[in-house]
Amino acid sequence: MSLAGHLIELRKRLVISAAALVVGMIIAFIVADPVIHFITEPIRIVIDKRGDDFAALNFGSVTSAFDLRMRIAFSIGIFLAAPIWLWQIWAFIMPGLTKKEIKYTIAFVAAAIPLFFGGCYVGLVVTPHVIELMWGFTPEGGVNFYSAKEYYDFVFKLMIVIGVSFVLPVFLVALNVAGVMSGRTIIRGWRVAVLIATVFAALATPAADVVSMLMLAGILIVLFFAAAGLSMLFDRRKSKRQNDVLGEL
Repeated sequence: MSLAGHLIELRKRLVISAAALVVGMIIAFIVADPVIHFITEPIRIVIDKRGDDFAALNFGSVTSAFDLRMRIAFSIGIFLAAPIWLWQIWAFIMPGLTKKEIKYTIAFVAAAIPLFFGGCYVGLVVTPHVIELMWGFTPEGGVNFYSAKEYYDFVFKLMIVIGVSFVLPVFLVALNVAGVMSGRTIIRGWRVAVLIATVFAALATPAADVVSMLMLAGILIVLFFAAAGLSMLFDRRKSKRQNDVLGEL
């Protein structure tokens, strides 16, 4: 295919992806109320415990309520449209890949997507505990007026960060498959991995919320050792194939 043909193909894929995103955003905009109700549950918990005048979700401008809905629509729209725009990316790059690369790419995506969404779910589970714990540090006589924009950004970014962290072990396996890093090299770094997972969990959750921190750190450590074990298994199979070839020679 010529350069012009590639550009036409890219434009086609982008248009389809954009259309899917718009449809996803429309659907998400319609269901924004249940989403807002869900992510603001910690605020209602605070109100029940401390009174109606202690905490509230604050809309500081005329357009901030609409802006919050648009942010929710865009974020959820990306997730709803993910099967379509991921397929468009795959369909664009697949013709240039070998059969072996296609097989590895499919395996990578098949592992990365559920791990990412699993991480986002863990982020949702952790978030209410984080928010509920943080308001406990509000001094007597103080009030918590959460800016709608900042509140949503906090929830969304926490979900994304934890979601991405769940995918990192897949990258380790990909580096092993590519021959960049052996399984033994990965497993030798287990002390560093445990330290990084613990520090990350401590940063992603409040210092006083030990349960959430241990839960998140434990999941990340298990994923690391699973990636290391899988990489060592791949190395063993690769070594066996090489020995078989040498034996035939």
